[in-house]
Amino acid sequence: MGLICVRQFCLSVLLICVLCPIQVLQAAPAHNTQTMQERDPWEGFNRGVFAFNETADYYFMKPVAVSYKWVMPTVAFNGVNNFFSNITELPSTANALMQAKPKNAGITVARFCINLTVGFFGIFDVATQLGIEQEKEDFGQTMAVWGIPSGPYVMVPFLGPKTVRDGTGMVVDLKLDPVYVENVRARNTMYAVKFTALRADLLEAESLISGDRYEFIREAYLQNREYKIHDGNIIDYFGEDDLDDDDWLDDDEL
Repeated sequence: MGLICVRQFCLSVLLICVLCPIQVLQAAPAHNTQTMQERDPWEGFNRGVFAFNETADYYFMKPVAVSYKWVMPTVAFNGVNNFFSNITELPSTANALMQAKPKNAGITVARFCINLTVGFFGIFDVATQLGIEQEKEDFGQTMAVWGIPSGPYVMVPFLGPKTVRDGTGMVVDLKLDPVYVENVRARNTMYAVKFTALRADLLEAESLISGDRYEFIREAYLQNREYKIHDGNIIDYFGEDDLDDDDWLDDDEL
């Protein structure tokens, strides 16, 4: 796995050298002010794919995830999630550099090294316990920083919500993913475990979904992507440029 990670990291550096002209790195992503109809012009098609995904999840993916979580001890369950999370630090480093974010790149390298060594190959997330929070970056975010528009919202079979930009970025993310090894059997096995663990980790979050599931998931996805692309610096369209915690009323003040 160590040689694989090094190989993927070298590919990442090569990609940076090829795709990162300085003038593109200096481009700032524009905050999206499109209406939802403009952002989701393929809603009819998307709802059909969403219904297919929901059926596949109900009869296959969710039962597998529930069984996986039931048989896995808590330590092992967390360890698998931590392992896959840690190896994503390498492509995150490459994308941070392509976005001209050296600080974020340094954080991801530090997290990877700490968890790989002290965390016993990433099974334990020691870096987070030390206060070094994860800074995930992907190629969809990188293209946003380069000024490439998001394109329409699209629901992808089995993979769920994306935008055209994020879906295109998945091709690069796949090649940068350390799990994408040459041995097909090993690669498929690791991806099966990775996606099963990811689905199992989302089981508790299902209780948060309310109303129209399609609309809820669409809004949650698009807002989450905007938040990540702008590093949490979202423009307030209700008249205030900056809102501090004190500007919000507590529940007992309503």
